[in-house]
Amino acid sequence: MQNIKRVISISNQKGGVGKTTTAVNLGASLASKGKRVLVIDLDPQANASSGFGVYRENISEGIYQVIIGQTPIQQVIQQTGVPGLFLAPATSDLTGAEIELVNTMARELRLRSAIEPVRDQFDFVFIDCPPSLGLLTVNSLTAADAVLIPLQCEYYALEGLGQLIHTIELVKSSLNPGLEVLGIVLTMFDGRNSLAHQVEDEVREHFCHKVFKTVIPRNVRLSEAPSHGLPALLYDVASRGCQGYLAMAEELLTESTAPIASAA
Repeated sequence: MQNIKRVISISNQKGGVGKTTTAVNLGASLASKGKRVLVIDLDPQANASSGFGVYRENISEGIYQVIIGQTPIQQVIQQTGVPGLFLAPATSDLTGAEIELVNTMARELRLRSAIEPVRDQFDFVFIDCPPSLGLLTVNSLTAADAVLIPLQCEYYALEGLGQLIHTIELVKSSLNPGLEVLGIVLTMFDGRNSLAHQVEDEVREHFCHKVFKTVIPRNVRLSEAPSHGLPALLYDVASRGCQGYLAMAEELLTESTAPIASAA
């Protein structure tokens, strides 16, 4: 997968599974390895933006203005505190985007068209999706080459995963034939909890080689970092959470995986 430019949608309709944490920290980890990375905050909650110390109330233009065609994406991209890592932030306007886009021509393709002028300027573009399967997430899936699915190592972890895979297959068949599932990353893993091990075993048995070997642990320092507007790489590089994402970045750079079958 080295030297392949990829747009990756980080998606799961369940909230609190580590989508934003993965977008911010995997992006920072890849940038630390010399890759040029863009994180697009497509979640109206704007947590990826604040995770880099960029707050939606302090910016006038973001990815919403880009999607509606008001502003080219080049004008909203910002450098973060990590060299080689850039952010296209979310503004408060994004909250009403799904309603406003309903009657827009080619509404599912707006993000893909917006990204096109800059996608070859980055080794990786990560899109942090909202916790839903609405129009914003469909835009992300239509724009992406692949989907990365964070999965929390807790009860109900697999609930809704089949629906997400089905949505991916629908987008693939109707809007984006090249879309594939890059893989599943297990997040918030607590090794002291037997249930976490059971969830891991079940996911690995069901999805086999589509699950990243790296498991992201539940980690206080990883949870604290966003409140300081920093990725864990700049907050506490020695923390287990940061080291997990650095290991995942290395795995992503050295291994390729086959698509999940639609029957999964």
